[in-house]
Amino acid sequence: MQGLEKNKYQFALLVLVNAFVGAMVGLERSIMPGFGKLEFGLSANAALMSFIIAFGISKSLSNYAVAQLSKKFTRKTILIIGWIAALPVPFLLMYAPSWNWVIAANILLGINQGLAWSSTVIMKIDLVGPKSRGLAMGINEFAGYLSVGLAAWLASSIAAVYGYAFFPFIPGVLFAFAGLLISMFLVKDTTHFVHAESLTSKLPIFQNVWKETSWKHRNLGSVSLNGLVNNLNDGVVWGLLPMLLIQRGFGITQIGIIAAIYPAVWGISQLFTGKMGDTHCKKQIITAGMLLQALAILMVAIASALPLLILASMLLGFGTALVYPNFLSVIAESTHPKQRAESLSIFRLWRDSGYVFGALLSGVLADAFGITYALFIIAGITAMAGLIANKRMCCTAKTFWQSDYCLPVY
Repeated sequence: MQGLEKNKYQFALLVLVNAFVGAMVGLERSIMPGFGKLEFGLSANAALMSFIIAFGISKSLSNYAVAQLSKKFTRKTILIIGWIAALPVPFLLMYAPSWNWVIAANILLGINQGLAWSSTVIMKIDLVGPKSRGLAMGINEFAGYLSVGLAAWLASSIAAVYGYAFFPFIPGVLFAFAGLLISMFLVKDTTHFVHAESLTSKLPIFQNVWKETSWKHRNLGSVSLNGLVNNLNDGVVWGLLPMLLIQRGFGITQIGIIAAIYPAVWGISQLFTGKMGDTHCKKQIITAGMLLQALAILMVAIASALPLLILASMLLGFGTALVYPNFLSVIAESTHPKQRAESLSIFRLWRDSGYVFGALLSGVLADAFGITYALFIIAGITAMAGLIANKRMCCTAKTFWQSDYCLPVY
């Protein structure tokens, strides 16, 4: 039977597993640009951003692969495959003789993030049922992104003492094996919950899930666009923020603090912003989150004092927290249970392709005009996406914003 209280043990295990998924990518958040510059002599911004391009392509395609794999394999099997892909990652980074090894590690890391994170999202939605999906997604993303922030701080702290090579990636060995063993021996599959929910669902079956999720459906298409732009700016911050701070004379410890605060605030805030989506209009929440992200990126571009940069990092984290769990719950509430895994996978394909577009765009812009102007342009794109959501989306349940209530039509 569905419900958070009835399935709290399995839900807690999936939260823990997703924390390890987040920690795997968190190890790279604060140190990879410095790693590339100092260990491999990379100087061009576009070249340094290549690891994010590899990660983004791999993760987005892996997200979409979940839609196809879920037709043949259980959720648990897909989760385990994702963790097997993660096992070589820390060793490739620890012993990398060239930047190509880093690219290979990030391809495998993208597979891990795509398969494992998608699986934990889908399995939690299966477990909790329709009443608490926002809360469930908030807890899921809280665990993942708090771990990203903590791992980013851990890696930068290790790098400050021992250097960028080898030692900062050692915790990844623990994260990968812990995630795999818990998934194999403790996590239970949730596919049977979908069959039971399908019998009572009143949502229509889409003739073409790809078209509906990508652009046709007002709510689904809007969150796919905003998800892409959200991860576009996240990829930009991941790649350009450490380089900008190095240019401004900040040390690795200070860079680690700023880089860690953003995903930590993002993670913690989702405990509240996910639940907001269960009771309030997601349209307003998503619009506000995207506009707040744009403001924060502008602050990063112009601020030079550490307190202002910390404030900007906090605002960026909170803006992202407003949108991230509500993207997922919009997808879940707008699709039939039988098509939910496919729709979520298509959304995550578009969302994580934002890393690719962001890395390509920001690398080219930063080399041509400088990092500051690149951030100005990215802030403008982020604000525009939020305004599109405000124009196109509908509230799917009556709230105190009665004027915004409408049915989820096209």
